[in-house]
Amino acid sequence: MLRDRRREYLTAFILVGPFVLIYGVLFVWPTIQMVMLSFTKAPLIGAGDWVGWDNYVKILTHRLFHTASWNTAYFVLLTVIPNTLISLLIAMAVNRLNGWLQGLVLACFFLPYILPVSVVFLTWNWIIDVQYGLVQGVVRLFNGGEPASLTRTIPLFMPTVAFVTIWWTMGFNILLFLAGLRTISPEIYEAAQLDSAGRWRQFTRITWPLIWPVTALVLTIQLIAQLKIFDQVYLFSIGGRQDATIVLVQYIYKLAFQQNKGGEAATAAVLLFAMIIILSVLQYQLLRSRGEK
Repeated sequence: MLRDRRREYLTAFILVGPFVLIYGVLFVWPTIQMVMLSFTKAPLIGAGDWVGWDNYVKILTHRLFHTASWNTAYFVLLTVIPNTLISLLIAMAVNRLNGWLQGLVLACFFLPYILPVSVVFLTWNWIIDVQYGLVQGVVRLFNGGEPASLTRTIPLFMPTVAFVTIWWTMGFNILLFLAGLRTISPEIYEAAQLDSAGRWRQFTRITWPLIWPVTALVLTIQLIAQLKIFDQVYLFSIGGRQDATIVLVQYIYKLAFQQNKGGEAATAAVLLFAMIIILSVLQYQLLRSRGEK
């Protein structure tokens, strides 16, 4: 009996050991190093003097950090919930299709998701170009017949990048929702129709409750992804007022690679890391508790 148990432990260690080792080397140890670096006045490469909590006080009182935090929160507000709702509506529409048509429509929505961010940027930078962009025809209708640079006008910058991000990333969310919708038995809807339940009642009483776990997963994934937003904002802000549209990861990049302040960059990274963990865990637990009710 004891020999069998030792054999099970040994087998489990052999199977789990490589993952634990790789996880520790590539994530746990760098995270510990980042936290230790945040308490020093170190450059990007090399050691620095120990300064305790001074970096945290400096970063938390820095005006640009407040701007980056607000812009990140604003971007999350513009993308997470709208992306989830739009993806759900499209998934429900695609789920009603059959055969090759369903596959074709699904492929059209998923295709942007596999594109690299550079291709997405170049494509949409051409579409919204102030001189010959296709979108400028619509912009002129709301701007007195004059074109407008959507990425150089500060109030329009974040909504524009958010729209591009939703277009780019909703394909994966549609797949998740479609997988959840396919787990719902058609017999449930047939029984609801016999009880004279309309489509809205079927959605609120059947579809929405049964795919709530998928919805919670999508919202959590989107929250984590958008809190780490960098690529689109950085690319679309090139040549513009980057400090006015800066986000948290871009702020960390600026401290580390442009100002060579490794200790302060590590401090900002630790704050963002803590923010992501706290918000994502809190949101997921709240959504899961609501689903259980």
